[in-house]
Amino acid sequence: MAILEQQTSQQLIELENEYGAHNYHPLPVVLSRGEGVHVWDVDGKQYYDFLSAYSAVNQGHCHPKIVNAMVQQAQTLTLTSRAFHNDMLGKYEKFACEFFGFDKLLPMNTGAEAVETALKLCRKWAYEVKGIDENKAEIIVCENNFHGRTTTIISFSNDPVARKNFGPFTNGFIKIAYDNLEALEAALQNNPNIGGFLVEPIQGEAGVYVPSKGYLTKAKALCEQYNVLFIADEVQTGIARTGKLLAVNHENVTPDILILGKAISGGVYPVSAVLANDAIMDVIKPGNHGSTFGGNPIAAAVAMAALEVVRDEKLAENAETLGTIFRSELNKYIETSNIASLVRGKGLLNAILVNDEEDSDTAWNICLALRDNGLLAKPTHGNIIRFAPPLVMNEEQLLDCVNIIIKTLMQFEK
Repeated sequence: MAILEQQTSQQLIELENEYGAHNYHPLPVVLSRGEGVHVWDVDGKQYYDFLSAYSAVNQGHCHPKIVNAMVQQAQTLTLTSRAFHNDMLGKYEKFACEFFGFDKLLPMNTGAEAVETALKLCRKWAYEVKGIDENKAEIIVCENNFHGRTTTIISFSNDPVARKNFGPFTNGFIKIAYDNLEALEAALQNNPNIGGFLVEPIQGEAGVYVPSKGYLTKAKALCEQYNVLFIADEVQTGIARTGKLLAVNHENVTPDILILGKAISGGVYPVSAVLANDAIMDVIKPGNHGSTFGGNPIAAAVAMAALEVVRDEKLAENAETLGTIFRSELNKYIETSNIASLVRGKGLLNAILVNDEEDSDTAWNICLALRDNGLLAKPTHGNIIRFAPPLVMNEEQLLDCVNIIIKTLMQFEK
């Protein structure tokens, strides 16, 4: 380990390039430590983290309460599998169900696993409760979605990079335009085989696309009208990120199936969950679905601690307040900017639209300059930069970051 610690950033990057699969294109910075809203590279340079591991680190890096919960549980019991009961799972399930307002929780590990779980749950409900003929059930999804990269999930993606040369694909999905109630109703009408509607309350990977006010409320009403399950993928938008505990809470919508991941563990351990009420979840029987690690004692302890931090430190309220300031300050600059044309988002999930072609490298170069100026962010869809700092950030730190962003954008003004 001493030899590794002496290696330079470039040497460590080259190690990954030589021995690791090339399935990511990271910003060229090698991080070795994190605390709160900051991370440090191997050379000791400090940065503001404005990505939060795609909103997994909402509670800040290495939050002591969450880390302590993990360490204490790891010293006691780590894994039993689900072949036996353990003394943490039931406590966690009760805590999370009461926290989010559902009857039951099905524990998994990663966001993509949770989405797959929700799809299976929806289909089984469609056959056994709604009465759709076997193998006929369909699920409506939205264009430009991002729900993960498993074979089934990429089957209903329209991202060519995620799909190319990975077929044949899974049937049973109908794609419609996002934020389009007419398209949703048209898909629901005259099709008795629809089991569910899977939707992100805000499309994060698509560039933090916030739907029109009332879209979620009316979509849920349509699902109820046609006896279809409303499935909310809150893996990225949930756990206080958008200024509410869940993004659907902005419109007082209660999903039939709720998908959670990322920040449910505060970023210290892979934890995901699917929540639903008994009328839906009870279709799952022994052997239908599972995971050796799903619901393990460490995951249970970590998730409870992480959710307590969100509640006790009022992170949703902080995200709401700071997000308003962030958009207000950046909008003042954008009014006279040639390089940035738009800022959008909710809470502390925001993005700026770079005034250039989607296939240009301008947004990437801006992120390199932001790195040099002490702030880490990453482009999405070529000309969009997503900004999602840890929710433990304070106003002074946020304004410092706004200054860094504006100073950096000024370097690229035409």
